[in-house]
Amino acid sequence: MVGWNIGYRYRKDIAEKAIGGAENEAVRIVEEAKREGESKKREALVEAREEIHRSRSELEREIRDRRSELAKQERRLQQKEESLDRKIDSMEKKEEQYNVKIREAEEKNAKIEQIRLEEVGRLEQISGMTAEEAKEYLVKSIATEAEHDAAVRLREIDQQYKDEADRRARELITQAIQRVASDHVSEATVSVVPLPSDEMKGRIIGREGRNIRALETITGVDLIIDDTPEAITLSSFDPVRREIARLTLEKLILDGRIHPARIEEMAEKARREVEQTIKEEGENAVFELNLHGIHPELIKLLGRMRYRTSYGQNVLRHSVEVAQLAGFMASELGVDPVLARRAGLLHDIGKAADHEIEGSHVAIGVELARKYKESPAVIHAIEAHHGDVEPTTVIACLVDAADDISAARPGARRENLEAYIKRLEKLENIANGFPGVEKSYAIQAGREIRIIVKPEEVSDDKIVLLSHELSQKIEAELEYPGQIKICVIRETRAVAFAK
Repeated sequence: MVGWNIGYRYRKDIAEKAIGGAENEAVRIVEEAKREGESKKREALVEAREEIHRSRSELEREIRDRRSELAKQERRLQQKEESLDRKIDSMEKKEEQYNVKIREAEEKNAKIEQIRLEEVGRLEQISGMTAEEAKEYLVKSIATEAEHDAAVRLREIDQQYKDEADRRARELITQAIQRVASDHVSEATVSVVPLPSDEMKGRIIGREGRNIRALETITGVDLIIDDTPEAITLSSFDPVRREIARLTLEKLILDGRIHPARIEEMAEKARREVEQTIKEEGENAVFELNLHGIHPELIKLLGRMRYRTSYGQNVLRHSVEVAQLAGFMASELGVDPVLARRAGLLHDIGKAADHEIEGSHVAIGVELARKYKESPAVIHAIEAHHGDVEPTTVIACLVDAADDISAARPGARRENLEAYIKRLEKLENIANGFPGVEKSYAIQAGREIRIIVKPEEVSDDKIVLLSHELSQKIEAELEYPGQIKICVIRETRAVAFAK
């Protein structure tokens, strides 16, 4: 028991010593922590004060910069305001000056107007006329003077043209006298169809003349049936129509069946045969001149010239003759004879289409040659052969000379026939210019024109007005001997087929 008490006290003493030591250590640690905390607190306060000082310095510097910038902007604004004030003052002064000038100008205008009125009044008193009367008098005087000057100028121009025409006529006559005469066969305006017997005339005329009327209407050719034994005369200024009519009549005579339907059928066959002949004539002309590479359409146009005349001269034979002459001269001069023949053959190609296209045959020929890719030398020769442009190549000069040689020799051309044909062509063109006209034919040597109209466009009432209007236009635009009969035909057909 005593030992336990001793041990207990000993452990208690040791524990108390340990506790006391721990308390002392704890106090020491707390004191050190307090001292360290105070030290860090002081350091933090120092750093905070330094940071606050730096921030304050930066803020003050920024404020100074802002104030400086604001001061600069304020100075600039003040300068601009002063400048605007000066400009406004200047504009106000100028405006005031302008107002003064405007008032002065208005006062001067008022004075001028007053003076003008006073002068007008004095002039009216002196002349005895009002201002309007004087103005009208001046206008009439100027118009009369202008009319007189225009009449004098027109007389001068007319005299100049007459002098030029006389000079050109003398030149042409001189050239014609100098040419060498050669044989030439002139185209006629009539064809004679032989008949097997005079009995055939009655069949061609038909009952109440229906067959001859149908034949004349379909072909556009005038049939002359007179006392000439076993023959009928076909009259037309157009050789193509006359040839179609001749072939049609010959086919009808051989066939023996003559009635309007058969006439129309045979006329269509004859038209196809003439087209084939046109093609062959063009090919023969090209073969005769030994030319190659001519466009097929140009060959057809050459064939059509077989049925065209110029002042009574066959245009195709004239073109072949020009080609041959140009080729001969080119060979003598050392120029390409083939190109010369080609240009000579095509120089009048425009005459094959001058009824269908507006313009001179020279312009039409140039356009056709370009369309079908002829060479520039050929195109230039076509363009220059009548002096429309100045010839710049030897070929063009040769074609021009050959054209003059072929056309101007005595007997080659007959101007009266050409004028007659042109008058008939113009007569048909006038009729074709009216709306609703399908075809027109000048017959009886131009003393009658037959017009076939489209029945769906022209009524029975309108054909009366059409004939009247056409007669007035012919009287106004055409010169002709005697009178011209105008016959307008309107025919309605109904066709059906029984199967």
